[in-house]
Amino acid sequence: MMDEYKVSVEVPSVEDYCRLRREAGLTPRSETAAAAGLPNTVVGVLVRQGDRVVGMGRAVGDGLCYQIVDIAVEPVHQGRGLGKAIVARLMQELRQIAPAEAYVSLIADGDAKHLYAQYGFVPTAPASIGMAQWIGR
Repeated sequence: MMDEYKVSVEVPSVEDYCRLRREAGLTPRSETAAAAGLPNTVVGVLVRQGDRVVGMGRAVGDGLCYQIVDIAVEPVHQGRGLGKAIVARLMQELRQIAPAEAYVSLIADGDAKHLYAQYGFVPTAPASIGMAQWIGR
């Protein structure tokens, strides 16, 4: 099944980023916000079927801490192992560039926690909880 897909290390275009977030059911982002944020990607992973980008994921960080963000796969391509391929490649790349003591975190929505657990991610609660705030919403 994965033979029809190509996984590459690269940052998504603004257009692909906004489209994939919207189609995958993630919070939509404006092109202005995407254009400001995407250059801060430490590692980006894209999945293509032919010329079309059908999946993506990114890691952002500063060398001490990294966060896995924007894991998105077009619904028609979900359930084919693309999310696993994205997370596996992101972690492979982070292990190459991050110092040994780097902290890698993420927010797992719903059952996505099972995907991330396969790559060594564990819940932080009750010792700590994730907290968030939207600015300008």
